[in-house]
Amino acid sequence: ITWTARTLPSSQDWTSVTFGNGVFVAVAGGPSTVAASSTDGITWTARTLPSSALWASITYGNGTFVAVATNSTPAATSTDGVTWTSVNMPSAQQWRSVTFGNGLFVATSSGGTVAATSTDGATWTARTLPSTSSWSTVAYGNGVFTTVSNTNGTIAASSTDGITWTARTLPSSGNWRGLAYGNGVFIATIQGSASAAKSIDGVTWTGITLPNAISWYAVGYGNGTFVALAIGPSSVVATSP
Repeated sequence: ITWTARTLPSSQDWTSVTFGNGVFVAVAGGPSTVAASSTDGITWTARTLPSSALWASITYGNGTFVAVATNSTPAATSTDGVTWTSVNMPSAQQWRSVTFGNGLFVATSSGGTVAATSTDGATWTARTLPSTSSWSTVAYGNGVFTTVSNTNGTIAASSTDGITWTARTLPSSGNWRGLAYGNGVFIATIQGSASAAKSIDGVTWTGITLPNAISWYAVGYGNGTFVALAIGPSSVVATSP
């Protein structure tokens, strides 16, 4: 509810942030080799990724940070968010999002049916999503991987193992961008709309409403609260338990 401005090490298109092993880690697009880490979210230190890319998403699991990039085969892994190692995705795709759950990393891509899974973040296997779409975000919760699309439609998909995926339908049409799990529910948000959606299983979705119709781009959950952020530029944030 109350926010304090902080300063990152350089002016970048910061695209994704995660927390693990006592460290916050953020990556930048660009393309660049820029990352940053912080033990408190207040003071940040510049870090260097192993290759220049449009870094799009970062997650933590199984003792490892994993970052993926668009228009890229290389990805990156780190155990501490400081020193990074280059790894390879199954193919050069518009990798948009990566998450971790039930011992498995899962990444989704834009503009096709391609996903990928890995148990360690280093060795990846290609998987197939149920339709060609711009799969923008993937999340894990309640034993289910869920992904949504930003192709101005109602397209979603779910999987219990990250390997076999089933098409699902969202309650309204839009550019679905944000997706998070917490407090027993998935929450998905649309860029440019007050319409959003919730689901307890990633299968059946129900419409909900955000405070206003702006470019909601990301949503996360922690410490008992969902937080939705917008691009635009915008200083608007929305919270919900």
